[in-house]
Amino acid sequence: MIEKRTPSGFLAALRERAFAPIDIASLVFFRIAFGVLMAWQVCHYFYHGWVRQFWIEPHFLFKYYGFSWVRPWPGNGLYIHVAILGVLALFIAMGFLYRLSTTLFFIGWTYLFLLDEGLWRNHPYLISLFSFLLIFVPANRAFAVDSWLRPSIRTETTPAWTLWILRFQMGVVYFFAGIAKINPDWFHAEQIRAMLIVSGQPALLAQFLAKPAVYYTFAYSSLAFDLSIVALLLWRRTRIAAFCLAVVFHLINARLFPLEVFPWFSIAATTLFLSPEWPRRVFTLFRKPAPMHRVEKVAPPVQWKQNLILSAVTVYVAIQALVPLRHFFYDGGIEWWYGEHRFSWRMMIQNAWGQGIFYVTDPNTGRTARVDPLDRLPPWQAKQLGFRPDMIVQFAKYLAECFPPFGPKPVQVEARVSVSLNGRKPELLIDPNVDLAQEKIPLGRPRWLREIHAPLPDPRPDPRDNPFAPKLPGL
Repeated sequence: MIEKRTPSGFLAALRERAFAPIDIASLVFFRIAFGVLMAWQVCHYFYHGWVRQFWIEPHFLFKYYGFSWVRPWPGNGLYIHVAILGVLALFIAMGFLYRLSTTLFFIGWTYLFLLDEGLWRNHPYLISLFSFLLIFVPANRAFAVDSWLRPSIRTETTPAWTLWILRFQMGVVYFFAGIAKINPDWFHAEQIRAMLIVSGQPALLAQFLAKPAVYYTFAYSSLAFDLSIVALLLWRRTRIAAFCLAVVFHLINARLFPLEVFPWFSIAATTLFLSPEWPRRVFTLFRKPAPMHRVEKVAPPVQWKQNLILSAVTVYVAIQALVPLRHFFYDGGIEWWYGEHRFSWRMMIQNAWGQGIFYVTDPNTGRTARVDPLDRLPPWQAKQLGFRPDMIVQFAKYLAECFPPFGPKPVQVEARVSVSLNGRKPELLIDPNVDLAQEKIPLGRPRWLREIHAPLPDPRPDPRDNPFAPKLPGL
C-alpha cells in the first residue's frame, strides 16, 4: 500500500533534507576562489584601462529599464570604487568581515553592471547573482579569519540548501545555454564558424579551425555538453569524468575567445557539484590529516525560520527559472529583438552587425541633421546600439537633447537601422518613419520593430567581409 504524504508531511521532509548538515569544505573553496578571481578581474580593469574607457570617457551611457538614476561617481570616484571592490574581494577570500564584505561587494559590483547597458555580457550578471547568494551562505565558518576571531561560529558543516542553491545557479546557466542552441542557425554551425574565423588565432591554428568538420564538431559537442553536463555532474558515477570534461571545455573557450574571467569562474562554480568534502580529500593527498578536534555542529534554525528560508529560496529559484522563458510571450524571431537575450543565458548564439543613421529634424525650421552614431559614441557602444531597439530609443532621446528646437515644436528623431544576423543579408530593423524621440523606452517588444524572417544565406559569407562589421578593439 502506497503511503500518501500530506502537504505538511511533504514540507517536513523538505525541511529535513534542506537543513541536513553537509561538509562545509566545498563552500569554503568556492568562497576563496570567488574572492581571488574577483580581485584578478579588478586588476584587469586597471591594467587595461577599462574604467576610463567604459565609464568615464563616453559622453552617454545607456541604462537598463528602470535604472536611469544610476550615474558614475564624479572625479576619480570610479577608480576608488573599483579599488574598493578589489579589497572587498580579498576580504571575501580570507573570510574577513564576510557578511559585510559580500554585501558591499554585491552592491558595488551590481552598480558597475547597471552603469551602462551597452556593456551587457552574461558573466558580470552571473557574478552579481553569485555575490548576492554568498551574502546568505555561511562560507566563513571554517578556514576564515572570522572563524579564527570568533570560535563560536566555527563549524565543519553547513545546511544542504546553501550548497544546492549555488549548484542550481550554475546549473541554470548550463541548461539554458543549451536550450538556446536548439535553433536552425546553430545546427548550421554559423555562429561558431564566424567566431572561430575572427578569433585572431595563429595562422596554423586558424587554418585548422576553418575546416567545416571542426566548427561543426564544436557546435554539436557544445550543444550536447550544455544540455547534459548538469545531469552528468549530479550522477555520482559520472561526476568526476563530467567535471574533467567541463574543465577542458572552459579551457578551450578561454584559449579561443576573449571571455575574460568567465571560463575560470565557471570552473570554480562547477566544483560545487563535486562531493562537499572533496577539498579535504585532496588536502590529505599531500599532507597527513590533522588530529580531529571536536567542533560543535550548528543547530538548525527554528521551524518558522526554516519555512522563511525555504520560501525565499523558492521565490529565487522560480525567478531564475522563469525569466529565461519570457521570450515565449513575444511573437516573431527572438534573434531580431535583443531584449529577450539579456538575463537568459543565450550565450554565443548570435553574430549581429548593425549600421544606423539617425535624422534629427526641427519642424520649426524644417532643417534636418544627419547623425552617424560613431560621431558621438565610441565604437564599442555604437556596435551594441546597432541591433538593440531599446538602446536605439535611448540614443534618439539623447540626440533630441543635443539638438534643441528653435520653436515650440519638439525635434523629431528618425533612424534607418540595418542589421545583418549570422551572415544574412542586412535587413531594416525598425520602422524608419517613427519619431523615436517621442517613444517610451520599451520593456517588451516595441510596435515599431519590423518582423524579419530572413533565411540563412547559401553560401554563407566570411564575417570579415561583412560591411556592417565595425573594426572593434577586443573587450
